[in-house]
Amino acid sequence: MIDKTPTLDEQRRRRAKNLAVGLGVAGLCLLFYVISIVRMGAGGSW
Repeated sequence: MIDKTPTLDEQRRRRAKNLAVGLGVAGLCLLFYVISIVRMGAGGSW
């Protein structure tokens, strides 16, 4: 059986990719939240 442990560079790349995906999803959630608040009129002062 071959031991397929990812190298340090692969781990770093995977971590960066996961972070980018997570930040993208969080950004979309935040954008949806802000749009919902503005459409309800609660944030219309700005």
